[in-house]
Amino acid sequence: MKRTSAPLLVVLAVLGGIAGGLLELALSATGRAIIVLPITLAIALAAIGGIVVSLALPIRRSTRGKSSTPVDPFYATRVLVLAKAGALTGSLGVGVGVGILVYLLTRSVVPLGSVAPTAAVIVGAAVLLAGGLVAEHMCTIPPGSGGDDDDGATVRVEP
Repeated sequence: MKRTSAPLLVVLAVLGGIAGGLLELALSATGRAIIVLPITLAIALAAIGGIVVSLALPIRRSTRGKSSTPVDPFYATRVLVLAKAGALTGSLGVGVGVGILVYLLTRSVVPLGSVAPTAAVIVGAAVLLAGGLVAEHMCTIPPGSGGDDDDGATVRVEP
């Protein structure tokens, strides 16, 4: 599995920003209530980012030779997919949060009760993004250790 590319993350963030801003604009234009992101979403996103990194720790120990117990290949695959999904979701979340924040800050009357939770969601999504990328890095084989590729882009699992 290839690493998550930076251009993909940027594209997702931009698309999320456009979608978030346009959704708020459409809701406001039709007279409906705009979306106010809860602070608990920020906490949940940051917690998931931390959990993803903690799930990748046994794989990191095994790939670096610091653990004598083999890693279950299904576990390693699931953690790697979860890390990639976390990175993509975090990037999209940052974009949506920025789009909503830009919408809020461009209003003539800024709803201050909505700005702080939205900024917190952006930070939480960034923590999820970083956690996904770190966990994905922790699941790679060091270069030259006999994996499928020499670029360190695969997970070493022992049956």
